[in-house]
Amino acid sequence: MTTIYGIKNCNTMKKAFSWLEENEVTYNFHDYKKNGADKNIIKRAIDECGWEEVINRRGTTWRKLPKDIQNKMNKVKAVDIALENPSIIKRPLLIHENKITLGFKTEIYENVFQ
Repeated sequence: MTTIYGIKNCNTMKKAFSWLEENEVTYNFHDYKKNGADKNIIKRAIDECGWEEVINRRGTTWRKLPKDIQNKMNKVKAVDIALENPSIIKRPLLIHENKITLGFKTEIYENVFQ
């Protein structure tokens, strides 16, 4: 089973959806806006990939965080921030065959689904 987590109207998500559909990959979509973030998934992603990869530090949600929160960010605080502000999570977060992949690039998805 493949599950993709993110926000429906995000341009990167749209590219991932298109790729999955063009390659006839069946998937479930977990919409952060409608369903919120899943604490267990976020914690697992941070444990496996590091908070620095899971938290999108180039986006507006990160830039809006107070500097003291940004400067003191760690693994535990990142889970809480991601749950409060799911739009700060790098998109898409894909789980396929129990492996987490962050972001979208055609060549990465080709490797994941080969």
